[in-house]
Amino acid sequence: MNFTLRNQGQLITSSTPLVMGIVNATPDSFFEGSRFTADSTGFKRIDSMVADGVDIIDVGGQSTRPGAERITEKEELKRIVPVIEGIKERYPNAFVSIDTFYGSVADAAFQAGAGMVNDVSAWSIDPSLIEVVAEHQMSYVLMHMQGTPQTMQSAPSYENVVNEVYSFFTEKLSLLAQKGIADVCLDPGFGFGKTVAHNFKLLQHLDEFNFLNRPILAGLSRKSMLYKPLNIEATDALNATTVANTIALQKGAAILRVHDVKSAVEAIKIVSLANAS
Repeated sequence: MNFTLRNQGQLITSSTPLVMGIVNATPDSFFEGSRFTADSTGFKRIDSMVADGVDIIDVGGQSTRPGAERITEKEELKRIVPVIEGIKERYPNAFVSIDTFYGSVADAAFQAGAGMVNDVSAWSIDPSLIEVVAEHQMSYVLMHMQGTPQTMQSAPSYENVVNEVYSFFTEKLSLLAQKGIADVCLDPGFGFGKTVAHNFKLLQHLDEFNFLNRPILAGLSRKSMLYKPLNIEATDALNATTVANTIALQKGAAILRVHDVKSAVEAIKIVSLANAS
């Protein structure tokens, strides 16, 4: 599908899937390989992402792994602003996303050069967030989560996970439209208040969300839904991630959010070639 996103006032149109690279400015993200420090070593990771063909760089200062302790807006700002400023200094045209649920952090990130907000909370934690997105006309990732990062994996329960996530998107898209926010991506929230079975049911039916006519973001990279059934760790889950991403692409995913940019870019190329044959 053709879709558009907005980056600092510039409209970006794409007919092929994009790769969003994960940069965690946190000391406790679940995958150590994504942790970032604002020094020369950390920026080498950014350089590598760019060289590998990343389309969007997603910077987060708040760990949203299950049970993670929530940090303050002030602490989050200290973590993310230097990273975004550093990225934009090195790559002025970079499309930077801020992974946050705080309005003040989204605003500061925009001032530093970010063009997208990746919000796990659907503005339920801080309602001011959506006002910031509307004011700056930022792209927005609408994600489904049952509970909060602190509680989401305690006892996830659904009558029909696909239908419930679909209804959630429908309701939230209507509210976003009222705010004049049009550049919206849909993230079903793999691992956010879902069991392994829920996650695979969503992956199996991912193509049903295409009826909402918004780009679908698949955040499957190295998650426990992949490594737990295989009795391995996140560090060993690159192959499983590539398989899951390939399935997501075949189901219509428009953005892959990943720790490993090169593998995702290659998966997109191969799936595109297969579909063109």
